[in-house]
Amino acid sequence: MADPARAARLARRIQVIVAEALRSRVKDDRAELITVTDARVTNDLQHATVYYTVMGDESARSEADALLERSRGVLRHEVGRQLTIRLTPTLDFVADEIPENAAHLEDLLRRAREQDAEVAALREGASPAGEGDPYRSHGEADVEAETAPDAGTGSEADAVSDGDR
Repeated sequence: MADPARAARLARRIQVIVAEALRSRVKDDRAELITVTDARVTNDLQHATVYYTVMGDESARSEADALLERSRGVLRHEVGRQLTIRLTPTLDFVADEIPENAAHLEDLLRRAREQDAEVAALREGASPAGEGDPYRSHGEADVEAETAPDAGTGSEADAVSDGDR
């Protein structure tokens, strides 16, 4: 089991090596559309997962998947050549969903701002429902209820203590 900090450093190095190898070693124009966004290495340094994004539509993504699968051996060889570790990790390529998720969140935030603007526009000309002062004011009935003696306070305790004498 390797140190997690060492695994993180190795993952960053693998990310750079794979990105450079895609530009220099893979002889395909579609490799220029692939951006390596992240890499993760297991703590035993045996397996590396490389995350990538592709500019373009679904067809460009499927072509990039096929290109990376065909180039897996070349990329792993380049990683093994440039790293100074005993065993070269296997490479797994995973399409990164962060840009799509970010676009979805931006769309949700845009809709929320539009709805807030609609509510603010409706609020501008609105007036409160009912009377001008919706709260009860202290009238004569409220004053009488506050000043009336409470019949139950203290009389039971006094009755029990008087009966004991």
